[in-house]
Parts: sequence; C-alpha cells; structure tokens
Amino acid sequence: MILKQKFFNRPALKVTEDLLGKFLVRKIGNKEVALMITEVEAYDGFQDKASHAYRGKTKRNEVMFSEAGRFYIYLIYGFHNMLNIVTGKKNYPAAILIRGAGDISGPGRLTKFLKIGRHFNNKKANRKSGLWIEDRGIKISKRNIKRTPRIGVNYAGKIWAKKPYRFFLKQKKA
Repeated sequence: MILKQKFFNRPALKVTEDLLGKFLVRKIGNKEVALMITEVEAYDGFQDKASHAYRGKTKRNEVMFSEAGRFYIYLIYGFHNMLNIVTGKKNYPAAILIRGAGDISGPGRLTKFLKIGRHFNNKKANRKSGLWIEDRGIKISKRNIKRTPRIGVNYAGKIWAKKPYRFFLKQKKA
C-alpha cells in the first residue's frame, strides 16, 4: 500500500520512527526497485538549529514549508543528492532524511543507486512521480530500533547536535 499524505501529516519524530520497515520504491524504466528503509533522521521545525529551515524560508528550503508527503532534495558537497520527505502541517518546516535502505548505507549512496536527482524536489511521493514509499506489512518492534544523535550536525550547537533524532534498525545477531 502506497503511503498517502495522511501518513506524513503527523509530527516529524513520530513519522521518522514509523518509516523504519517501510519501502522506498523507485520506478526506473520498466522496473521497480524497492528497498526497506533502515535509517532515517528528523529535522523538526523553526527551533531545530540543524534544520535548513532554522533561519527561515529560502528558495532552497521552501518545499519544507509545503504540504506533507513531498520530497525535499538538495545537493551537498557539490555532488550528493539528499532525499528527504516533508512531514507535518503546512508552513511548519519539518522533513526526514532517508539515510539508508536495503543494504545501502549513506544518503548519497542511496540516491545515486536509485538515480534520485533534484528533479524530484517538491514532487509528491506517489506512483506518478516515479518515487514513493509503501507499507508492505512489516512490523518493527521498538526494541529493534536504536536512537542516536544525528550525523554531521555539530554546527547546530551542543543541544541540537545531541538530540536523538536519528533512528535505525539494530543489527540482528547471527
């Protein structure tokens, strides 16, 4: 089942945790590639100093202020596209960075593998856009989820850099 806007139109931290175990699906040509989401990070609101929206609305981040369920894609280091999904109410800037899915760890590796470019920015997560998120019935127990501070946000200061807004699946022991 493709996740609709209603799923994303909730507080960022709730959606962040609930995305684990869902599937990121990309249509490339006649093929669909589906990878289970395994790692995500929340960026939540005006006060979050790690968020692109912290200093207000700009041309780059304006999609974060739009309706939930849209993609926010931006370029870092001149060559890595970052895939985010907007959450919460319109005009409240919140988004979730998808850091890992399937066996792919790292948001830049993920977008490269799935051929996700900036042309997806501000597109709705649906079949028509060629990129969406599905619930395929996998239930993730809270005891299988680990929360830690986000990666690479030391610039946000001690309080915001240490917020446990990164969620990922714990590794199963063999």
